[in-house]
Order: sequence, then C-alpha cells, then structure tokens
Amino acid sequence: MRGTLPGLPTPHPLLRQLPAVYLDQPFVQGFLGALDEVLAPVLLTLDNLPAHLDPRTAPEDLLAWLAEWVAAEVDGERPVERRRAVVAGAVARHRQRGTLAGLAAAIRVETGLEPEISESGATSWSAEPGSALPGAARPWVRVRVRVADAEAVAPARARLERLVAAEVPAQVGYAVEVVAADGAGA
Repeated sequence: MRGTLPGLPTPHPLLRQLPAVYLDQPFVQGFLGALDEVLAPVLLTLDNLPAHLDPRTAPEDLLAWLAEWVAAEVDGERPVERRRAVVAGAVARHRQRGTLAGLAAAIRVETGLEPEISESGATSWSAEPGSALPGAARPWVRVRVRVADAEAVAPARARLERLVAAEVPAQVGYAVEVVAADGAGA
C-alpha cells in the first residue's frame, strides 16, 4: 500500500502560496509543513499519473492493478520486464484472440519461444451450390514448441497446456507438443 514517505519534498509548498503577513507565524509554518508532508505523495502521484498508468514505467506494486484493467494475467514469479510486456501488449492480443496470430503472440509472450502451429481451419467460396466445405469436420489446433533444456519439457508442457486451453475457442480441439531441441519430447 502506498503511503507517506518521510522527507518527501512537496512540489507545491503551501506556505509559499500565502500572503507575506502569515509567513513569520510559527503555528502557520508548522501546520502547513505538516499538511505538505501529508499531501506530497498525493501531489507527486497526480503529477506523474501518466507514468503510473503506463506499464513500461509504472511502479512494480501498481503493475498487477494495471493488469486487471486490461484483463491480463501476470504471474508474480516472472521477471518484472516480462510482466510489463504482458500488460503492455494485452489489448493488442485481445484483438487477435481466437486467431492463429493471437495464439502465436500469446505463446511468445508467455514462454519467449517461437511456436510451430498447424490448424484445420480454412475458408473458401464457390459459385456452385453444394460444393465441398473446406477444413475438417471438427476444428483442431496443434502447437509445438522446442525448448533448449530437456529437463524443462514437463513444466513447459503444463504451462503451455493451460495457455492453449484458455486461448483457443471452446469448440476447437488442440494438441500440445513440447520437444527438446535435440528431438526428445513430452
């Protein structure tokens, strides 16, 4: 929780805004000094509000709050730069959600790896009534990522399974493959 910071300078001292007749009054100086100390964090936050609302510059304790605004999930165990990237790109990814490009972008942000994605979907048009429909009867997506470390295959697969399940449309079946760069997979 944000609060007062001892010794934080105020950008707009209240004493300087009074007429000169009040400047030599000890009570006024002490009272306004106390108000300045309480108001300094509020005024500095308001002065820097654009920086607080930008995921690239927001304080770390506000990053999770910003993530809620854009419906992004950030894991506190991730490095802060990865969390900032997730929040910054959330709106663009929401526009592409449910598409091949959106799934690839989500996997890149989550894992930092380039996915190999194949799908059954297709579109077509025909001037002939009753022509064959494109694609498969039940849509499917197959996602494969290659990890450098063979020990990282099982944890990466579990994370990727959750991500793909959340990203593909509900009626689309999916398969996830995580293979080590040397070819061994899970």
